[in-house]
Amino acid sequence: MDLFTSFERLSLNQITTEKLTLPEAVDACARAEVPWIALWRHKVEQSGLAASKRIIKDAGLQVSSLCRGGMFPAATTAGRQARLDDNRRAVDEAAELGAEVLVLVCGPAPDRDIAGARKMVEEGIEQLVPYAEASGIRLGIEPLHPMYAAERSVINTLAQANDIAERFRQEQVGVVVDVFHVWWDPDLYTQISRAAGRILGFHVSDWIVPTPDLLMGRGMMGDGVIGIRRIRHAVEAAGYAGLIEVEIFNKAIWELSGDDALSLVKARYIEHV
Repeated sequence: MDLFTSFERLSLNQITTEKLTLPEAVDACARAEVPWIALWRHKVEQSGLAASKRIIKDAGLQVSSLCRGGMFPAATTAGRQARLDDNRRAVDEAAELGAEVLVLVCGPAPDRDIAGARKMVEEGIEQLVPYAEASGIRLGIEPLHPMYAAERSVINTLAQANDIAERFRQEQVGVVVDVFHVWWDPDLYTQISRAAGRILGFHVSDWIVPTPDLLMGRGMMGDGVIGIRRIRHAVEAAGYAGLIEVEIFNKAIWELSGDDALSLVKARYIEHV
């Protein structure tokens, strides 16, 4: 019997309550006694970096990660430099907020050359590593489901993410395992084992059938077909004892109050994670 009944590892990924401001999301976490929050840069920008840091500290919360860096590929050298500059700002923000991990959503190809775009991702991460290391920030490469290859990321399997991460020291670059993006992969459990020591984040949601929307169709844990608990056991067997972020893009869940959303998250976390 799985006795996973504690909330000490639970983190609310802010996108799950997208309609809430940062102060509202923090207040909801505090009321629900959820100790961690994963921040999105656009929400931090709305409240301001210094104010966001103060609000989180005053509520007694801690930051599990910052999303997102990445989006490295661009059609021109100047464009790629601009992306790198933005990633350095993201590193600065993560350090200021006390997040040890910057999640990298690596970006799509600017044209039809997907292999070239993947090379741009590798080069972008290589250029970012020294800056991130100097700030004490680890880079977590999050592979996205292949259906996002054209518009969000050309890194689409955990094997691809591992290939890049292994070019660097474990203290610098790792991977983020999001069940929504990797559950389908026949090589998943081999690649999770391969990532031992490099898993920097674990994100949970569910895959609804039929899938209502490519972006906004994630389900609350238990509403779909993913074997979430088996994947959790695998990442733990690979040495991951870190935080578990609930990250759900779903307009119906966004319409819930913060209190109702957190209550549902906690119930499903215990039952299905």
